Amino acid sequence: MLAGDNGVGTAFVVWFVLGFFGIGYLAGSVPFGLILARLGGAGDLRAIGSGNIGATNVLRTGRKTLAAATLLLDLGKGAVLVLAAREGGADGAAALAAAGAVIGHCFPVWLGFRGGKGVATLLGVSLALGWPIGLVFAAVWLGVVAATRISSAGGIAAALSTPITAWALGYPGYAPVLAALALLVVWNHRANIARLRAGTEPRVGRSA
Repeated sequence: MLAGDNGVGTAFVVWFVLGFFGIGYLAGSVPFGLILARLGGAGDLRAIGSGNIGATNVLRTGRKTLAAATLLLDLGKGAVLVLAAREGGADGAAALAAAGAVIGHCFPVWLGFRGGKGVATLLGVSLALGWPIGLVFAAVWLGVVAATRISSAGGIAAALSTPITAWALGYPGYAPVLAALALLVVWNHRANIARLRAGTEPRVGRSA
């Protein structure tokens, strides 16, 4: 009887993880920047600037409206699912959906697992997990970019702020997943970090 109960419990846990993480992944993997750039006549975003599918690279096409739309959609695609999970009272589900969304954006199945760097999507899920976390994220991101005029520096600093903010402001349960996602964002910026160290990282308003 115990074995049977344990088997049912294990199966539930497996489907719980796969369900929320999988839905988050599929939502996160929608490449809005690529889609909007093509629909807007800007061409294949992967052949422009840095080749990234995020809002910063869309901005390099000169289409500010498309860049703003990409930012909002990349922010929202994970936030909606996380909010739904939180409203249902399932913090574990919210964390799984958040992880899936950011990982999906970074490694979308539709693009051969070559996607964006995850900053905007991490902002979206941070706001949904706890609005103070997202607010600090946005403030750090904007503050660093304003001070340095370097988008990557702002994104890296903002990502690293999330687990610290979660722990400090009453969301310690989310700190581990946010720490893992922050490290993923940093890893995705490794080429940017090399250029930052060399002093060759492009600034906002200049080409990649």
